[in-house]
Amino acid sequence: MRLPLPRPRSLAGQLFAMQAVLLTVVVAGYALATYLSHRSEAEEAAGRQAASVARSVADSPSVREAIRSTDPSARLQPYAVAVVRDTDVDFVTIMDPRGIRWTHPDPAQIGLPFQGHTGPALQGRTFTETYTGTLGPSVRAVTPVRDGDRIVGLVSAGIRVEEIGRRVQEQLAALLAVAAGALGLGAIGTYVINARLRRHTHGMNATELSHMHDYHQAALHAVREGLLMLDGQFRVALINDGGRELLGVDQEEDVVGRSVAELGLPAPLTGALLASEPRVDEVHLTADRVLVVNTSPVTGGQRRGSVVTLRDVTELQSLMGELDSERGFTQALRSQAHEAANRLHTVVSLIELGRAEEAVEFATAELELAQALTDQVVAAVSEPVLAALLLGKTAQANERGVELVVSPDSRLDDGLLPGALSSRDLVTILGNLIDNAVDAAQGGVRPRVTVTVTALTEEDGSELVLRVGDTGPGVDPDRAEELFRLGYTTKPSGPGGRGLGLALVRQAVSRHGGTLAVTSGEDGGAVFDVRIPLRETAGAVVNGAGGAV
Repeated sequence: MRLPLPRPRSLAGQLFAMQAVLLTVVVAGYALATYLSHRSEAEEAAGRQAASVARSVADSPSVREAIRSTDPSARLQPYAVAVVRDTDVDFVTIMDPRGIRWTHPDPAQIGLPFQGHTGPALQGRTFTETYTGTLGPSVRAVTPVRDGDRIVGLVSAGIRVEEIGRRVQEQLAALLAVAAGALGLGAIGTYVINARLRRHTHGMNATELSHMHDYHQAALHAVREGLLMLDGQFRVALINDGGRELLGVDQEEDVVGRSVAELGLPAPLTGALLASEPRVDEVHLTADRVLVVNTSPVTGGQRRGSVVTLRDVTELQSLMGELDSERGFTQALRSQAHEAANRLHTVVSLIELGRAEEAVEFATAELELAQALTDQVVAAVSEPVLAALLLGKTAQANERGVELVVSPDSRLDDGLLPGALSSRDLVTILGNLIDNAVDAAQGGVRPRVTVTVTALTEEDGSELVLRVGDTGPGVDPDRAEELFRLGYTTKPSGPGGRGLGLALVRQAVSRHGGTLAVTSGEDGGAVFDVRIPLRETAGAVVNGAGGAV
């Protein structure tokens, strides 16, 4: 059976233990140093007190007078006892120059030699020393008693070391109380600080925090989606490599600490990042990408910032556009197949009725009509992708009751477009413009959409011109710019949302350095004009009238 190993102490617990030990050592060291200092000061103070009392006794005239008497002890012993009682010293001993005691706290010691040094006093100096006598270790002072120029006696006053220790202990008790209070306050403060640290680190130890940081860095750079973290002032706190790529931020540029408004992003995207409420699967356009943006605020009692995730759906959106076109082609083919079946039934019925000539005439007319439409489109636009798109959109518009016409001014030979201008972008631009024009024209009187596809040569270079006009209600000049804003639409929103087509057109045109404009047509409808410079053209370039130049 394996015993569970104890979990390593959290970082906050380790810091608390270290701070508690450090605080204890500091307070204990200070208390010890203070105790030793106080003891030394107490011994010095006891020496000064003993010296002062000894000098006072030696300078007393009554002491000199008693020394000259026949029995000095009889007069000096009561005096010495009174001095001990009044001056807070432990003993006062008065002796003759030979060191024979005249007084002593213990009367039995009177007449016996003084235990201690008297040499410096016999030379006329007052000195202090620590000596162990009959009363135990004591700090004592010895001073001479002068009668004129003669030394007629000696006075020793002292305080026992035990008494000095008692005084220091009283001071030490107060010191320990203060030290304990400081230690307690320090421990409480340390606990409060570390409790807050424990909340911030979620009780993890240093190793766990280090591992989490390593995992965080690895995950940050491994995730291909964009990740952006903003603080409470909407400044960039963190951005991964995917986020830099999707937002068009230079990989070497230091953007951490900068406001989102300083990154040069499109205004709608900047507004979404600066919003305080969460955003879910919002579609935004940058210069060359379609992004899905999700934002989630980071809260913890107050707003601390937000986490932003970015997904690139540019390719997906293009594929969806192509899929919509293919779906339109399929519907057009289904409609044509249905019409062809009706015509075939008509021909068969005419033959069964014995009217073979009328059957041949009817079939020939239908075939010539279909072939004429195909010849017209292919003759004007021999670029395969655009020709196929126009044929499919013509059938699709016809099914919806809208006439789609390729203008006589159209002319675009195969191989003329540069490789940088992809077929996908052409389908995005022209397909969305035709779809919007058909939607606008549908339901009107003699609804019609006119498409012009040509290449023009100017003095400063050649350019591709795509022009789509309709007979719809037209565009308000004051709101023309809003047409290309993501999410703007005049049609009811469907399950997939509206307002993306023209925004994608503008993005594709801008990506190739072109221009996009909308004006009012002669029939009152709207005319969308796209001009894209052709930098890598091959073959002849034709003018808008169809003649070679």
